[in-house]
Amino acid sequence: MTSLAHLAGWLAGYIADLPTPFDADAELDLSAFAMLCERQIDAGASAIIVGETAGEAPTLTTAERDCLIRCAVEITQGRARVIAGAGSNSTDRAIELTMRAERAGADAVLSVVPYYNKPMQKGIAAHFRAIAASTALPIILHDIPARTVRPLADETIAALAQSRQFVGLRDGTDDVSRPTRLSSLVPTGFRLLSGNDGTALGIISSGGHGCISLVSNIAPDVCRTIFSDLMQGRLQSARQLQGRLARLEACLSNDVPAALKYALSLLGLMHPNTRLPIVELDEANKAQMARALAVVTDEDLIVAAQA
Repeated sequence: MTSLAHLAGWLAGYIADLPTPFDADAELDLSAFAMLCERQIDAGASAIIVGETAGEAPTLTTAERDCLIRCAVEITQGRARVIAGAGSNSTDRAIELTMRAERAGADAVLSVVPYYNKPMQKGIAAHFRAIAASTALPIILHDIPARTVRPLADETIAALAQSRQFVGLRDGTDDVSRPTRLSSLVPTGFRLLSGNDGTALGIISSGGHGCISLVSNIAPDVCRTIFSDLMQGRLQSARQLQGRLARLEACLSNDVPAALKYALSLLGLMHPNTRLPIVELDEANKAQMARALAVVTDEDLIVAAQA
């Protein structure tokens, strides 16, 4: 578990939203999960995300969530921070998940806007404040209106950010101008992170601090180089590298997390097994993913296209 201090050093750059590996019996495959964690650490990741969108969080039992967090904490040993998905459309359930994540050793939680219920902004703010009152952990807000229907308004973010416990935003709105608007509304230390690989370059170029990413599961070194280029003002180089990933990003975004799991299976890192209602890719999309993966020339990726 981490304190609220020193966020700038680790809540930045490309942070992988890890999938949850399942074995042939639909049980957690902790060996594969450990391999995914170590791969991120070897690539210099500052943090990893467990049990969130790519992790098929709605299908995980409470015990499985606890197990994944404890496993990640044991594997990282402080070499990277563990951010646990702990969101729910029930405030009581979100509080429970947050408290359990804290007990399991997570360094922070990622908490999504309540989905399906369609609360007003006042209700959204009250939801997050109730979660904050239940824990000492830093909280990263997750705004993804395509999944929640209700957005997290700039004004609500600004109000919540006045509490040091709310340390950042995962922005899934695809609005690359948002960091420019929010920068004057939130404290200096508040981290603004793209929630999608496709908008990462625009978000970071507009004053954002990084990306919570799918593609960094596959090409962590390329993503790290893109971020380094952006921080050092090498925009053209960053754009070129981003262009190399564009086809892969498009394939991943179409079917989350089935496409990501299939790509990682081609790399020999895990089985592509999913849990209902998510199913594996059909043959046409598998072939498309294999072709997209084959053109990424990261030194860690030596994969022949399987079309």
